[in-house]
Amino acid sequence: MAEATNPPSQIALPLVVEATGEAQRIVVGNANEAAITALREPSRWPFRTAVLTGPPRSGKSLLGRWAAGQGIEVLDGADAMEEAEVFHRWNSVQDGGSKAGTPLLLIADKTPWEVRLPDLKSRLGGSLQLAIGEPDDVMAAQLIEAHAEARALTLGQGATDYLVPRTRRSFADLERLVAAIDRISLERASPATMSVWRAALEALHGPPQAKLL
Repeated sequence: MAEATNPPSQIALPLVVEATGEAQRIVVGNANEAAITALREPSRWPFRTAVLTGPPRSGKSLLGRWAAGQGIEVLDGADAMEEAEVFHRWNSVQDGGSKAGTPLLLIADKTPWEVRLPDLKSRLGGSLQLAIGEPDDVMAAQLIEAHAEARALTLGQGATDYLVPRTRRSFADLERLVAAIDRISLERASPATMSVWRAALEALHGPPQAKLL
């Protein structure tokens, strides 16, 4: 099974995608840097095909829209499609197909993607496998800031230093946390400062557990 090459020490930032009429910034960090580096080099993909997987809300579709803007054919939710259709699209980017030479990115929500059709399974097994992982503390802070930016939400000073150690490192939870901060701030008609952060953390994770002596 083909693997992504090691990412260079620096990649150009930011990646911006035009979606729903507004530019959206793709946060690049430990969880997705290797995948993004490989997406920039479709000429190196085995069989001109890459398979992208990752946890919920990790930006797979956003990366797919960015890739489409680079001339890559993208099947988002490929694991929910008829396998015969996916196989047909795979064939179409190989020599002689209607889209011969066009790179193909398949985005799957299920990890692992269990493929039953033997021919498709063998083809995808030889394609480039790209996986988005879980964000580290640095990327978690950047994601909190990006979600706040998308909501035009101003977080008080020190927000990420306070929030990151107290929340789960998952893309979905980080997004929900910022949504809770925004909601509580609006309900209270007050700035998003520490009392709001605490309330949002409690809404998401429950009351903090007392330490046993």
